[in-house]
Amino acid sequence: MSIILSGVFFGYYNQQPLFENINLSVRSGSKVSVVGNNGTGKSTLLKLIAGELNVFEGSIRCSSTPYYIPQQIGINGMTVSQALNVSDKIEAFHAICNGSDKYEYYDILSDDWDIESRCRAALDAWGLSGVGMDASIDSLSGGEKTKLFLAGISIHNPSVIILDEPTNHLDHTSRQKLYELISNSNATTMIVSHDITLLNLLDETYELSSRRITLYGGNYDFYKTRKEEEQQALNQQIDAEEAALRSARKKAQEVNERQDKRSRQGEKNKNQGPRIARQFLKNSGENTEAKLKDKHAEIISQKCQRLNDLRQKQNMTCELKLNFDNALLHNGKILVSARSVNFKYGEKEFLWQNVLDFEIRSGERIHLKGDNGTGKTTLLRLLTGELLPSVGEVIRSDFSFIYLDQEYSKVKTPKTLLELAQEYNSHNLPDHELKLRLHRALFTKDMWDRSCHVLSGGERMRLYLCCLMISNHIPDLIILDEPTNNLDLSGINILTSTIKNYTGTLLVISHDNRFVEEIGITNIMDLNIYYNPFVLMKKIGRI
Repeated sequence: MSIILSGVFFGYYNQQPLFENINLSVRSGSKVSVVGNNGTGKSTLLKLIAGELNVFEGSIRCSSTPYYIPQQIGINGMTVSQALNVSDKIEAFHAICNGSDKYEYYDILSDDWDIESRCRAALDAWGLSGVGMDASIDSLSGGEKTKLFLAGISIHNPSVIILDEPTNHLDHTSRQKLYELISNSNATTMIVSHDITLLNLLDETYELSSRRITLYGGNYDFYKTRKEEEQQALNQQIDAEEAALRSARKKAQEVNERQDKRSRQGEKNKNQGPRIARQFLKNSGENTEAKLKDKHAEIISQKCQRLNDLRQKQNMTCELKLNFDNALLHNGKILVSARSVNFKYGEKEFLWQNVLDFEIRSGERIHLKGDNGTGKTTLLRLLTGELLPSVGEVIRSDFSFIYLDQEYSKVKTPKTLLELAQEYNSHNLPDHELKLRLHRALFTKDMWDRSCHVLSGGERMRLYLCCLMISNHIPDLIILDEPTNNLDLSGINILTSTIKNYTGTLLVISHDNRFVEEIGITNIMDLNIYYNPFVLMKKIGRI
């Protein structure tokens, strides 16, 4: 085995334990994923395995030191070579090339004579041609940092790889390269991701739930099928328990009716027979009646408890469904018309080699494609009127729209959940109806006074969609800018279902192929065709 967890206990200070007696083993060369809702501890589990955190009890063993790429790369104040942990070797290599004969340099280099060329080739392969080994890591974007450390896999060739949401900031081209890397690697690999295409490349799926972990012997699609089968079995169990409870209550009612009948009959005949015999029969009947009532009450109580337990499991596994009403605009109306449009920031070069000419009509579902830096977000700002084109014109008709970015920033407010819901209550829904809507969006009473600042990505998404439905404002156009980046798989399912049911116009930026496929895209606009590569080379320092 390459990774073994035995009886692991862990929790954060002043909080409930995250893990209690977790056991896990991953075979050498196996590729596994860890899935689960936000808050179940997926990232924490990876940090424990990587040695970033220490367990309270139990043990973790790895066949070699894992190569770990966290979800948030918080390394600052280092050069690229230092971040990749090759600075000493490169320094030794240069010293030897410059004529030094110190033995310590040869020990440090350890016959790794192609270290510098290997680093350069790895960075170039990940599209970081303009990034030098002495460059500061602080100058890199989140996506560039991720690509830098993915390049490190080719440099170090580790036997154990641990990746936490590696596709979060990667564009389509970089994602394809990652898929190829994972498919061709012989390393033991453990990945936390919401990218279903990536998850389907892996051999096994571990589900992390409340304090426990369960192995499913297949990729994500296999896991999802098994979960659906479990849900169907759970629903059948609930149906059977409900039927059994109805039967138990019916029997109890029949027993009560028979006993009432006997009591009435006994009252009629109370003066017949010897007094001692009558008293004996009365006491015997009352004792039997009490025992039968107690027995049936116990049966009903047990069945109620079993049913409650099953329903609680059902509530934990059921997907939330949020649905918009139908959009009011008829299909085919021109919402936006771009005529010979291009844009540049200040005195810089134009973003696109060719001017843009296109129309957006109501009812269309458009996927705006392009690698990082090709001007996708800039184009959205032009379409919404936030920016004016440097050349050409953007003509907008009268329509309503909402813009959802990957941070769901409209919900990033110090207001409480209930206060934000009240702000969107333009139709003056009664207070109890407002709270019912929040509850249906899986926000229980104990969360209503919580600040929106502390919500996870998935919770912010659910709250914003819930607020839109409270306002009963159905936009003519929904703009989504990388909406799945900070969602777990459950959140993605909720968003996918909601957007699929939305009948208005859709404009989507997303590198998540599965999400794009499922929401019913009708048109594709690819900015890679229009993009000016001179701008990108200037941006990363090549020119």
